[in-house]
Amino acid sequence: MDQFSLYFTIGRDHILDLSQGLDHILYVIALTASVRPSEWKKILILVTGFTIGHSVTLALATLGIISVPSGLVEFLITLSIFITALLNLFQGEKQPGDNIYVQYGITLFFGLIHGLGFSNMLRALLSGADDIVFPLFAFNIGLEFGQIIVVAIFAFLAFLATEKAKVNRRDWKMVLSSMIAGMAILLIQERFHLIFE
Repeated sequence: MDQFSLYFTIGRDHILDLSQGLDHILYVIALTASVRPSEWKKILILVTGFTIGHSVTLALATLGIISVPSGLVEFLITLSIFITALLNLFQGEKQPGDNIYVQYGITLFFGLIHGLGFSNMLRALLSGADDIVFPLFAFNIGLEFGQIIVVAIFAFLAFLATEKAKVNRRDWKMVLSSMIAGMAILLIQERFHLIFE
């Protein structure tokens, strides 16, 4: 396996692995839970905001330009999941501020936090390596591919539930967001002590 394929696969599998990537999967689902599957442009805008955010901090942290304690990052990631799910629950049919730019800004900011989390794994893999730019690029592309798979699967399930099974879209969003918020609370409790390490 060549270097690109190796790091691409590691990035993709990191997102799709429920033991390693559950927090990122939960965030992406919470992010897209309030958007109709037919609103693919809106989904694309939000996911792009998340991608830009985490790509920036993934690169900066992996290259050693910025450094944030990993325990704090892990805690903030779970907090971002909870806040996103909470926004879904309290906005009803509206989006935050009913403005795509507000949503984009929030998503971009949370992407910055998630990128720091991705960098922890990649830095461990690249420890002592001479060339980290190419592996960084391949890893990031792998992350994006995994993220697209998650969004596609979730959009398909949302389509089946709301369009075929005729589940009320608001009920779908509220139940899903409540479940994600509950899981995020458990993760917050589990990771709270990491802030002080």
